[in-house]
Amino acid sequence: MSKFVTTTYGNRKEILKFPDHYVNMPVTVDDAGVTANADGKKIVPAGTIMGGGVIADPSKLVIKSNDANAEGVLFDDVDVSYGPAPGALTIHGFIDLAKLPEAPDAAAVTALTQIVFIA
Repeated sequence: MSKFVTTTYGNRKEILKFPDHYVNMPVTVDDAGVTANADGKKIVPAGTIMGGGVIADPSKLVIKSNDANAEGVLFDDVDVSYGPAPGALTIHGFIDLAKLPEAPDAAAVTALTQIVFIA
C-alpha cells in the first residue's frame, strides 16, 4: 500500500494576481513542524512563504521561511500528512496579498526579488 494519498479539496486557491505570468519550480515540501488540522491532515497552505536552499540545491526540502531566507511562495496546498510531499514553488510572478495565509515579512519581500506582492 502506498503511503501517498491524494486528497481533492474542491476549487483550487488562486494566489496569483495575474495567472498568465509566473514561473514555478518543482520542490519537495518538508513535513517537520507542520501541525495537523481537525481532520488529522497536515496541510501546508498555498501562499506560504518558503525557503531552505532549494534554488541552489533542488534536492533539499523546502520549509516555511517568512524571512530573509525566503525563496518563493507555495503555489498550491500540499498535504504532508504522510511525510515530505511534492509541490510547486512560485519563484517569479505577481502574488495577491489578500490570498496569503500570512503577510510576508519585510525581509522576505526584499529576498524575493522576482516576486511582486499586490494588494
